[in-house]
Amino acid sequence: MKGQKLFVRPMEATDAPAVAEFLRRESPGTPPPDSALLGKLVGELVAVLAMEITAEAVAIRNLVVAHDLRRKRIGRFMIDELQSLALKMDRNRIEVKCEAPEGFLQRMGFSQNVRMVR
Repeated sequence: MKGQKLFVRPMEATDAPAVAEFLRRESPGTPPPDSALLGKLVGELVAVLAMEITAEAVAIRNLVVAHDLRRKRIGRFMIDELQSLALKMDRNRIEVKCEAPEGFLQRMGFSQNVRMVR
């Protein structure tokens, strides 16, 4: 991965089969999202960040990174891209509405009140 750039873009309807296959392989039982950001390295899908857009915030529904690429800062990059997208949509908050490792989220700047918020 060193020297390669992660390309992040919103999911399109034509991506549904590839996303479903990726989730089946990397996180069995995870339902395909309606709205997501996709992370690709050299054209290969390596991360899916499922999201929900509300009037006040953007919520993370799930974040799945390929097992062999975890701990390579891909999750961090995906959340940073989500924050950039949220700011463009005039949303000042990112909420977490899924089961996620709290240590990772705290390192990413999320605080826990009733739910994780950044």
